[in-house]
Amino acid sequence: MSLEIREVKTTKDLNQFIRFPFTLYRNSPYWIPPLLSDDLRTLRRETNPAFQHSTARYWLAYRGKELCGRIAGIINHRYISAWHNRYARFGWIDFVDDEEISRALFETFETWARSEGMTAVHGPLGFTDMDHEGMLVEGFNELGTIATIYNYPYYPVHTEKRGYQKDTDWLEYEISVPSSIPEKAMKIAALAEERRHVHVLEAKKSKDFLPYAHQIFDLINTTYKDFYGYVELTKEQIDWYVEQYFPNVVPDFVKVILDEQNTVAGFVIGMPSLSKAFQKAKGRLFPFGFIHILKALKKPKTIDLFLGAIRPDLQGKGADALLITYLAESCLKHGIVSAESNPELENNLLVQGHWKHFERRRHKRRRCYIKHLQ
Repeated sequence: MSLEIREVKTTKDLNQFIRFPFTLYRNSPYWIPPLLSDDLRTLRRETNPAFQHSTARYWLAYRGKELCGRIAGIINHRYISAWHNRYARFGWIDFVDDEEISRALFETFETWARSEGMTAVHGPLGFTDMDHEGMLVEGFNELGTIATIYNYPYYPVHTEKRGYQKDTDWLEYEISVPSSIPEKAMKIAALAEERRHVHVLEAKKSKDFLPYAHQIFDLINTTYKDFYGYVELTKEQIDWYVEQYFPNVVPDFVKVILDEQNTVAGFVIGMPSLSKAFQKAKGRLFPFGFIHILKALKKPKTIDLFLGAIRPDLQGKGADALLITYLAESCLKHGIVSAESNPELENNLLVQGHWKHFERRRHKRRRCYIKHLQ
């Protein structure tokens, strides 16, 4: 049966693009379904402010009438300006275990990238660092998180056969919450408060963080600027993320450091694990998906760590211990037994050093691949 690659042109096509993984991974105990509404909001030009400086095309692979693969191509023009690399990104890539299909998807994307004057292609990446990124290359038998990609073990095999090579890796850790806070960490945290004249924001409700939300993203822009592929978020993007996510944070698992001027100097954002709740919700909040999520928020045993940053002048001076100590205290209070780090760049030794006082297990590795175009 012949293979056909079709570009996504209509809303119906886009819905099929978004829903394809629900068929591909329906028997996987490790895949976490995204919310369909979130993917739709991210991939539509009308709703995602990243399209103010990005171009994107999406393709579907069909064998006969059967949908068997998908890929997104993204050109972020702010990335090109900041990094001086004419690179296109691929993302939202999924396919059945058939090399003819993966080859056709990659070739279609690469042909488009060449036609746009790109010199290389890399991914999986999204429009921004806030999107899912990195192909799983280790940890296929580990439960994913709502912030990460899951893929079958044959994905990297197919990708490397198409001439893609490692550009960078992210590591993920499972960190055990100790029965008590290590004394050394407590001392370092106390000294940081005293010597650096900082304190942790006392927040009881999610709205208590809203006055500091934009400062948090400003700090992300400052501290992430040299991270792999990072593109500074615009005001419109920051507004978009604040509106989407900050009303839903759980105060006990979000820690913000303020300096003497009540300016954000560091933060860590955690959230009760919603992995199993999202599996039960099957991509939908309604009519019953939100019930599973609410239940997961009430008595969690695991938290996921999504974002964190420390102002450069405070890095390596105890501020990290201050954040982690306060977070660990909240975990102990709520009976949390472990935390998922989510992806950390393998060369980011500073963030990996956060876990040096805790029992930890490196259980996943994901990769950004690159291919230089001839």
